[in-house]
Amino acid sequence: MAVALDAAPGTAARDNRFARRLFSPLPARYDRLAQWLSLGQNGRWRAELVRHVAEGAPALVLDVATGTAGVALAVADRTGARVVGVDVSEDMVRTGRHRVQAAGRGGSVALAVGRGEQLPLADASVDAVCFTYLLRYVADPAATVRELARVLRPGGVLANLEFAVPSSVFWRLWWWGYTRLVLPVAGAVTGGRGWYEVGRFLGPNISAHYRRFPLDWTVQAWRDAGIGDVGVRRMSLGGGLVMWGRRAGA
Repeated sequence: MAVALDAAPGTAARDNRFARRLFSPLPARYDRLAQWLSLGQNGRWRAELVRHVAEGAPALVLDVATGTAGVALAVADRTGARVVGVDVSEDMVRTGRHRVQAAGRGGSVALAVGRGEQLPLADASVDAVCFTYLLRYVADPAATVRELARVLRPGGVLANLEFAVPSSVFWRLWWWGYTRLVLPVAGAVTGGRGWYEVGRFLGPNISAHYRRFPLDWTVQAWRDAGIGDVGVRRMSLGGGLVMWGRRAGA
C-alpha cells in the first residue's frame, strides 16, 4: 500500500514545504513532547477522535497527517481495522514506521508520504477518514475537505482533531499567554531549537487560521463536501477541538 506523492507546484507546494521544514527536526520525541506541551491533554483529544472513528466499525481507515502514527496505531488497536497513514514529512513517516514495527502492527498499519490535498485513493474506497492538525497547513481548506470526503464511502465517518481558540474571554487570555510566552520557552527547554520554533509558530498560526476560517465556516465546508450529522466538541477549556460527521448517501 506504499504510495509517494510529490506536492504539486504553486501555493499548495509552498505550504507542504513549509510543513516539512517545520516538523522535520521533531519526530524522535514528537508524541512525548506533544503530550507535555499540551499540558497532558493531547492523549485525551486523540482518544475522543478515535472513539468517533470506532463508532463506524470500519474495516479500512485513512489517517491523514499521520505524523509518527500515534493516531493510526490507536485506531488499529481500538477497531482492529487496517489503517493507511499519509503525511507530507518523510522524517515523520520514517519514525512512524519504526513505531509500527515496534508495536507489532506491520500487518495492519501502512504509512506513506502523501498529501491530504491529493490522495492516491479511489472514490468511496475507505470506511473512515481521520485527520489531525491538517487544515492550517493547506492553501485551500475547503478543497482539502472535499478531497477527504471523496475517498470516504457513503455512511463512512470523517473525524478531525485540531487546536482551537477558547471562546471564553477569560480563558482566551490565559491561552494567549501560554501559547505566546510559555509554549516557546517550554519547547526550547524540553525539545531544543526545533520545538522552540514550533512553539513560537503555533499560537499566532492558530489565531490567524480561525480569523480567516471560523468554526462555523469549517462546519459549512464539511456540509458542502457532503458530510452530514456534523458534531463538534470543544475540549480542555476550548484549547482542543474534535469534529466528526458521516458522508451522506448511505
